[in-house]
Amino acid sequence: MYYFFAQQEIYGLTFILDGGTFAMSSYEQTTKQRRYKMKKIVVAGGGVLGSQIAFQSAYCGFDVTIWLRSQGSIGRTQPKLDSLKVKYEKAIEKMENEGDKPGSWSYGISDKENFSKEECINKVQKAYTGIKIELDLKKAISDADLIIESMAEDKNQKIEFYKKLNPITEEKTIVVTNSSTMLPSMFAKFTKFPEKYLSLHFANEIWYCNTAEVMAQPKTDSKYFDEVLEFAKAIRMVPLPVLKEKAGYLLNSMLVPFLCAGMDLYATGISDPESIDKAWTIGTGAPKGPFQILDIVGLTTVFNINKQFEKIPSFLAPFHFKDIGKMLKKYIDQGKLGVNSGEGFYKYK
Repeated sequence: MYYFFAQQEIYGLTFILDGGTFAMSSYEQTTKQRRYKMKKIVVAGGGVLGSQIAFQSAYCGFDVTIWLRSQGSIGRTQPKLDSLKVKYEKAIEKMENEGDKPGSWSYGISDKENFSKEECINKVQKAYTGIKIELDLKKAISDADLIIESMAEDKNQKIEFYKKLNPITEEKTIVVTNSSTMLPSMFAKFTKFPEKYLSLHFANEIWYCNTAEVMAQPKTDSKYFDEVLEFAKAIRMVPLPVLKEKAGYLLNSMLVPFLCAGMDLYATGISDPESIDKAWTIGTGAPKGPFQILDIVGLTTVFNINKQFEKIPSFLAPFHFKDIGKMLKKYIDQGKLGVNSGEGFYKYK
């Protein structure tokens, strides 16, 4: 059923590979032709990806609310939104000045054929001023068409959120998880409408790495799977249907082992982050090594994911996960959380 949909939708688009990002050359025309029915989007969680999802959705014209658990969370989320405004503006400048160079174009912002710097800057400003932050969950999700759960990669925190969400979820609302490693079937029973629950996963730097992996769980109705794929296209993502439940989806199934291999080399004293990154970037021609990527992802997220792997018996584990956890904790305890804190494995300020 999902494979048939994938053929119908994916084959109808033109994909262009340009310096590592994908463009849908027919995007602008098809979006104008389609009357998209979703209007209000709620993002639960304002972390690295949560804030990016909210900003990208607002940039594409949706009414966006970020729900946060506490007043303190606002102080952590607002600087991320401030930073995203600057990052989008810099990306637009780069598109205008270096647009012909490989890897310079952010297709999450615009395609090349319809690019207008002024229009893009105006959309960034409108997104920045239009995003609402709300601490009252019931008020935040009122009249929501789509709720995107982007909480910390902690199973118990996610279950707690879904239990609070369950009794107040409106019938029209689709709920998705942006979890990087956990299956949606783990949480479906805690949702009010399991048939309207699935996964929607984004890559980091969403405006540039514009992919969205859509994955159903056994109780998901195919029409809501289709609607989420449509939403992904509406916010300028390349929709990637995942036809069976798979922890890590497509991207992270390949990326996580790579990052773990890099961390393992460091945590066990084999080498240092800079040398490991150079071995990868110089040896393969890749733009970033594992520790440069980890700083972008954020070390708190990586630490929470690693905690799941620490439960694997050591004689079965492919990496030294407990040593990796201790290494990450040292950085986190020092406030070195990655790019967003100004320092992680590298300094950014």
